[in-house]
Amino acid sequence: MTDKWTDRPEGGAPVALRLLCGFALAFGRAPARAVLYPIALYFLLRRGPERRASRAFLSRAMGRPASLADVYRHILCFSQVTLDRLFLLREGTRRFAIECSGLDEVERLLALRRGILLFGAHFGSYEATRALGISRPQVGFRTVIDIAQNPAMSRLLNALNPALAATVINAREAGPGVALAIRDALDEGAIVALLADRLRPGGKANPTPFLGGIARFPTAPWEIAAALGAPVMLCFGVYLGANRYHLQFHTIAERIVRERDGGRPVADWIRDFAGRLEASVRDRPFNWFNFYDFWPD
Repeated sequence: MTDKWTDRPEGGAPVALRLLCGFALAFGRAPARAVLYPIALYFLLRRGPERRASRAFLSRAMGRPASLADVYRHILCFSQVTLDRLFLLREGTRRFAIECSGLDEVERLLALRRGILLFGAHFGSYEATRALGISRPQVGFRTVIDIAQNPAMSRLLNALNPALAATVINAREAGPGVALAIRDALDEGAIVALLADRLRPGGKANPTPFLGGIARFPTAPWEIAAALGAPVMLCFGVYLGANRYHLQFHTIAERIVRERDGGRPVADWIRDFAGRLEASVRDRPFNWFNFYDFWPD
């Protein structure tokens, strides 16, 4: 089983993705969701590494050996959330019941006029988080996304909402370009969302307890946060079933001070992040969308 998420090929041929997108937009969400059941079964049977990674993860998260039915439900949940990305980007939140907790903290930190770094994970819906930017056009909203990891899907989603696509910061930009783009957005008082769970090849890692094992979380997001001095929040867009999502916001720190300046070690911040993520994952395990070996050691 590979321990590198960048080694896993994109799921679904570009033509098939376009056909599914066209069908969904032409006939609606309900018929498109019905089509997902055989598609999820196909991926369950054909994608062995993802199937094994799902079973290993679910066994950890649920505290019992995961069954093949559990793995199917996991893949189906991922498919449903992926389908919803089309409608969230094309139409905003009108089809969905999205509840929020912690928005008062978002408003409080925005009032500091230093922008906000919004840390998430491959857990739940990233697009539900981006919907916050759609619903609040007066607040700048940028997202850091690895466009090259799923190029066909990225092109498809960007075509649905070119204006929102223009707010994306490409995580694979060479050199310090990503950090500089984040800094510029924060200087404008924007919210910048990025994912803090996957370690990029060659990146610096911090081994951290997570779901009964030791996982390697990236240090880069926390080093960027400390260097830029912006408030940091945690946000998960948890899928609750049907058309319901729950956006959960938690304040991590108004400012992360570097250890050499008297602040906490980066390892402590990552441990706090992993602890909150673990609690959420145990509550909603089928929202976890890292289909590779997260515990390579």
